[in-house]
Amino acid sequence: MLIYLLRRLGLALVTCVFISVVAFVIIRLPPGDFVDAFIANLAASGSSVSAEQAEAMRRDYGLDQPVLIQYVRWVGRVLHGDFGVSMVWRRPVTEVIGDRLWLTMVVSLAALFLTWTIALPIGIYSAVRQYSLGDYFFTTLGFIGLAVPNFLLALILMYLGFRYLGLNVGGLFSAEYVQAPWSLARVWDLTKHLPLPAAVLALAGTAQLIRIMRANLLDELRKPYVVTARAKGLTERRAILKYPVRAALNPFASSIAYLFPYLVSGSIIVSLVLGLPTVGPLLLQALVAQDMFLAGAIVLLLGVMTVVGTLVSDLLLMWIDPRIRLEGGA
Repeated sequence: MLIYLLRRLGLALVTCVFISVVAFVIIRLPPGDFVDAFIANLAASGSSVSAEQAEAMRRDYGLDQPVLIQYVRWVGRVLHGDFGVSMVWRRPVTEVIGDRLWLTMVVSLAALFLTWTIALPIGIYSAVRQYSLGDYFFTTLGFIGLAVPNFLLALILMYLGFRYLGLNVGGLFSAEYVQAPWSLARVWDLTKHLPLPAAVLALAGTAQLIRIMRANLLDELRKPYVVTARAKGLTERRAILKYPVRAALNPFASSIAYLFPYLVSGSIIVSLVLGLPTVGPLLLQALVAQDMFLAGAIVLLLGVMTVVGTLVSDLLLMWIDPRIRLEGGA
């Protein structure tokens, strides 16, 4: 187990290096740079920048250096916890991300908790009561959940809340708490606003995991070890929950690999529609403005979280499924 963990950690470090290279290259792919985008925005508003001012801006941000030098300097600062200064916000990247990162994690963790809380029991019920009325009902809801885009559901809920309840559905805080310092009152206000975005973000994931759990558990229930357990007099509940459900949980553990970066990015479109102060819209804004330091930090963070999520997922799978442990030992 220790050798396996050390080997995976080594591969994770190598992967993170490649992720940093790819993130930097992707950010540099569009023609021009931040100064060009900045000048274009000024021109659209009727202002202008001289060639000397443009060159001075490029020197200030290090954009006049070769790409390799820019990458090495960027990675060197990142290793010391310095992600640079955002060109758009003119503040350190860590300050710009700041509360947005924590709020993104809170929203996404709430959506994850809601997804697993709903999908697990419904998936078990649908498999155990296959072709029952409840199974058909939940299957239909699952198909609807997969078909309806999250942003469309957000728009519908916003319209219904405003039309029939007179509520301004959106955001994570009331108007008086948006810029307020953290306090128990602000935390309580966040808690009251949290269920709606969590439910919207959880919709598609819940529907998908219900279908996966149902299919996997149906496959496990038909295997000989379940028939043997029933023949030995094991109660139906124990015969189902002890081993088949545990083996069918593999997709839940595997989903952590992509849920970790989802904790950072969230759903960009849903965040824009609901006006959520999360990292997703910030990433979109940084990419449009070619703010390489802000966009690079977020993209790098997403990649690292994917690697960490994959490692945690593999360890959970080894703990959940004895077959994986035996294969690993072999």
